[in-house]
Parts: sequence; structure tokens; C-alpha cells
Amino acid sequence: MRLISLLIAICILSFLLVSYSPIDPVQTYIGADLTRVGPEQTENIVEYWGLNESKTKQLLNWGKAILEGNLGTSYIYRSSVADIIAERFLSSILLMAIAWILSGILGFFLGVLGGMNEGSLLDRFIKTYCFILASTPGFWLGILLLMVFSVWLGWFPIGLGTPIGLSAEHVTFLDKLYHAFLPAITLSIVGVANVTLHTREKLIEVLETEYIRFGRAKGESGCTLLWRHGLRNISLPAISLHFASFAELFGGAVLAEQVFSYPGLGQTIVQAGLGGDVPLLLGIVLFSALFVFIGNIIAEILYRIVDPRIREGEV
Repeated sequence: MRLISLLIAICILSFLLVSYSPIDPVQTYIGADLTRVGPEQTENIVEYWGLNESKTKQLLNWGKAILEGNLGTSYIYRSSVADIIAERFLSSILLMAIAWILSGILGFFLGVLGGMNEGSLLDRFIKTYCFILASTPGFWLGILLLMVFSVWLGWFPIGLGTPIGLSAEHVTFLDKLYHAFLPAITLSIVGVANVTLHTREKLIEVLETEYIRFGRAKGESGCTLLWRHGLRNISLPAISLHFASFAELFGGAVLAEQVFSYPGLGQTIVQAGLGGDVPLLLGIVLFSALFVFIGNIIAEILYRIVDPRIREGEV
């Protein structure tokens, strides 16, 4: 029920925002030179797309098509919206998966190091590093990495998702991974700060509890104390925060894909917005809402697995 109500609200709000956008999809489709297309042809395009009907009628028609499993046809690509999303998401999921895993592992590790060595030089260095990352724009970091590792050193390609001049059947997984490395690193570096700081604060809080003091009284210390008494407690906020970061990850992918000209879902939504491609834009918005919702559901499920005490009515 939460998912259904969320999608309905997203549909209505997104349609209203797109409908009153100053970008004219017909003019964008035709181009700047309107003399090549006569008034009758323009009217035919408007009628074919259903833009001559009222906003309410357009919303109802679009909602009916959604219920029938039809996301419509893209104005720009002249192809099914569902097919475009499926194709571009396969490229984006590789990018986001690498960034999500790296940021989670690195953030959790740095948070544990900082919490176990509170007040030390290492802890101050980790906090400073995270504060700098938290205030660093993702697109600026992407441009910086692009200049250093692609332009100056030449270690990685300047952009795109596959090598230039190769057909799809000749592109290997390593080629895709090679092209996705820099944008993935950009996303993962930016996402490290939140996980690190939250894990550090939770670990410091856990280390002040009575059961930790009891463990120290029994002679436990260091990694043994962390493994037996602290790891599960600090895992809960890390899991919740990291899975809830699906929205930030998706938004960051939009900027990273623009900087590196990576042909993923993020770059597609920018093109759809600038081109007034209403069906494609709304389809991606619905898909991204579903993507974020699934991340939150997975976080709740893992919460119950990590801590069996979390049951309805128990906590």
C-alpha cells in the first residue's frame, strides 16, 4: 500500500511539473528551423502525441496506459520507454553497484578505525577527510579525476561506456568495467563520508555501554571486543544509511554520467528533460522511485536478520 500510494503521488506531481515546463516538446522535436515543417504537420504531431487535449485528459490517458503496462513511446528515440530504461539501466547498474559496494566497505572500515581510535591523530585525519568529501561537489570531483587520470596520465578513457569503433558483440565485460571505473570511483568517494561518520559515532556510543566495559574487564580488547560485542550494533545504522542512500546514489549518477559522457540512465533523464520527452522522463521518474523504495525495503529486511529483536511490537 505504501508503494502504491507513493507511485500515485509521484505520477501526479511529476506529470504536473512536466506539463507546465517552459520547454515545448514539439518545437524541440522539430528543431529551431520551423520553416521546414508547416502548420498542418505541426498540428498533426501535436494531435498524434495527444498534446491538444486537456491536462486532466492527458494525465488520465497516461495513467490508464501505465496500468496496462505501457510506458509509452519516447519522443526523442522513437522507441518504447520500457526498452530504453531497460537498456540504459544495465549500464547504470554496473556503475552504481561498484560505487555502492566500494563506498559501503570503505566507509564502514574508516568508521571503525576512527571509532576505535577516538581522539587520536588517525581519528582526526579520518574526520577531516570526511568533512572535506561531504562538502565537495560530485561533478567537480569527477572533472578533477578526469583531468588527472584521463587527460594528464592517460590511464583511463576520457568518457563513454565502451571503446570507440567497436560493435556491441565485440565489447567485453572488462571493457565496460574499464570505462565505468572513474565515474564509479567518483560516486564511491563522495558516498564514503556519511557511512564513515555515522559508523564512527555509533561505535563510540557502543564502546561506552556497560557490556563493553564488562568485556574489557574479562580481558577482551581490540578486534576481539569489536567482533564479539560491537560489530552487530554498529552494523544496523550502517545498513540503514547505506541502503537509504539509493536516492543519493541515483542522483549522483546523473552528474557523474554527464561529466564522463557515460550512456546510462542518468544521462538519459537529462536528455529527456532538455528535450521535453514527457513519456521517457516520467517513465524514468517512476522507475527511480521504485528503485529507491526497494532499497528501503531491503534495509528493513536486513535489519530483522541482523537483529532478531526488531519485530513489530517488540521494539
